[in-house]
Amino acid sequence: MHLRFTTAGESHGPGLIAVIEGVPAGLQLTPEDLNHDLARRQLGYGRGGRMKIEKDAAVVVSGIRHGKTLGTPIALSIPNKDYANWEDRMNPWPVDAEVAAVHLPRPGHADLPGVQKYGHDDVRNVLERASARETTARVAVGAIARAILRDLGVTIRSHVTRIGEVDAPAPERPRQIDDFEGVDESPVRCLDKETERLMIRHIDVQRKANETLGGIFEVLVFGLVPGIGSYSSWDSRIEGRLAQAFCSIQAIKGVGFGDGFKLTGIPGSQAHDEIFPGGEGPTEAFGFHRTTNHAGGIEGGMTNGETVVVKGAMKPLPTLTKPLRSVDITTGEETAALKERTDSCTVPAAGVVGEAMAALVFANAYLEKFGGDNIADTKLALSAYQDRIAGKVFFQKAGFSPESH
Repeated sequence: MHLRFTTAGESHGPGLIAVIEGVPAGLQLTPEDLNHDLARRQLGYGRGGRMKIEKDAAVVVSGIRHGKTLGTPIALSIPNKDYANWEDRMNPWPVDAEVAAVHLPRPGHADLPGVQKYGHDDVRNVLERASARETTARVAVGAIARAILRDLGVTIRSHVTRIGEVDAPAPERPRQIDDFEGVDESPVRCLDKETERLMIRHIDVQRKANETLGGIFEVLVFGLVPGIGSYSSWDSRIEGRLAQAFCSIQAIKGVGFGDGFKLTGIPGSQAHDEIFPGGEGPTEAFGFHRTTNHAGGIEGGMTNGETVVVKGAMKPLPTLTKPLRSVDITTGEETAALKERTDSCTVPAAGVVGEAMAALVFANAYLEKFGGDNIADTKLALSAYQDRIAGKVFFQKAGFSPESH
């Protein structure tokens, strides 16, 4: 793996840390590149009180100088402002104050298997790290990956297609970049205004009933060249890498590509994307085009030049204002689960996290294929690859092969 990253930190601890290695030198970055996506992650109707406290911004600790990457590990720090309210409970060192332990695991959370795995007697030792607050650090390093892809002609967008029982209508044609103009201005990051209204109303109704809601978000990756990933081994298939990345996001229970599970209910003649010569669209430069994208831009473990479409299915959050039944881990007695501050719905924010994970997967795959200690080297290798594919089509049309001339 060329691009590697790790995160550290607890939800209410002093802060979050992210370190990313393998970023080429010479990549231009601004504070806005990092902090724009952090702000977008905090958006969305149905968020809780935590978003009124935190104004996330990344502090660069290493790896960037005067707005350019150095080719060395980049370390980022994101302070938790809420730590001031949790200092006794989350202090790294012993405190004089009485700190009550948490013994009431929540169904659907990491609480119970976490204390069993690590031998803790306090659920807070698990829930603080298992919290989706950790995705803040992922979004920060994902912004760096997005900048790499930006220089290589790749753009990533996302939107929400379902919240609870409310579905957005299917588009009449494949989505284009221009369709996402103003998507972040929607409180639920939905592209259909009537569906947006119904989603907001549904969240309000369920919140009053002490419920949380999940849903589906869709991430689209524009401008990818064909051949990213490989069919040659199981761990190089690009949809496998994307599925692992998306399923690593807290509360994600399903991943689909293109038409996903819908493909199971239709015959093969309707399920695959026919190939036509010339034409218009993402693959025009390579001598062919398609009129559908049921495969979501991936065939045989590789990108095929069409827009990659990845869907993430998010379950309702397991922290409820009216807790479910549970068991006290110290007494074994039946009781109500922990009641902690929570959001009603975070599907809009999950889409932003999905963008970050897609950016990390594709930035790594591009660097694996095209290399480069400096981003200029990567761009040159990519250009040569694009010319080779386009040239092969040209030579074949002319009746001879590039290998013989």
